Amino acid sequence: MTVERARSTIVVVTWRGAEHIGACLDALARQRNHRLVVVDNASDDGTSELLARHPSAPEVLRLPRNLGYAGGLAAAFGLVRTPYFGWLNDDAAPEADWLATLEDSLDRDPGAGAAASRMWNRWGPLSSGVRLTGTGYGADTVAEDEVFGFCGGAALLRTSALSTVGGIPADYFCYYEDTDTSWRLRLAGYGITRSAASCEHSHGSSSDPGSARFHRWNERNRLLTLLRCAPGEIALRELLRFGAITLALPWRRLRQRQVPDAANFRVPLRLGVLAEVAARTPTTLRQRRRITEACAVDRRHLWRSWAGK
Repeated sequence: MTVERARSTIVVVTWRGAEHIGACLDALARQRNHRLVVVDNASDDGTSELLARHPSAPEVLRLPRNLGYAGGLAAAFGLVRTPYFGWLNDDAAPEADWLATLEDSLDRDPGAGAAASRMWNRWGPLSSGVRLTGTGYGADTVAEDEVFGFCGGAALLRTSALSTVGGIPADYFCYYEDTDTSWRLRLAGYGITRSAASCEHSHGSSSDPGSARFHRWNERNRLLTLLRCAPGEIALRELLRFGAITLALPWRRLRQRQVPDAANFRVPLRLGVLAEVAARTPTTLRQRRRITEACAVDRRHLWRSWAGK
């Protein structure tokens, strides 16, 4: 019997995932033939023992410290030799035809750099891809039309396209690695296709949406992505807006005006975000120049085509 050669390397990044990664690996065992690599971000909850005894026998890349989702993907990228590179959260369970549907989508569209999945949980749909808001946020959308980008929780990328645009922003740690990558792919002239591939996702099982850390990474990485990818005037506008809101918050509280209770409206967190962005700005601007060298699409044209749509 001839064994089908793997065309995709699926990378699952985990951190303390012992309670849920088993379901992910079980679902992957039902997929079309592929190479499976699990990046273990220095878990200390028995994840490594679970991986060692799981019937799927995944390749395991154990990191000495937690590098986050973006850092884990970047660490594994150098191991990928297949035409396609799959990103999958450890709390996701793809349907049996997930990989086949994604591969077929990219096969049909050689100009696409990535294919997005439909993601859902027991309460309903979560995402069919990412849209770009008028203020430069990447936001999940469940719309059935074309998407700006893919949700990094379950997607398949063309390995050569990802190499062309500079790989994965490892220092993001977590959040916006998908929006940033989608943006760079589109700037380089690649499309993002919305596929019918479907995946159940226990949203937030391996992170804590709404926490201070979530908002810190989310706000910081949005601003860094704008500095890397957006038209210069948009990046500057949003940096100034973020700073102005930060300065206005104490005054609003002093005047007893309503201020949202979310962590991203706490002044210390926002000052920390601004400090991190300022420290990274020289490196980020050098990255912006390299992204510009690979551009096949004008930044302003791309922004006008997608922002706020």
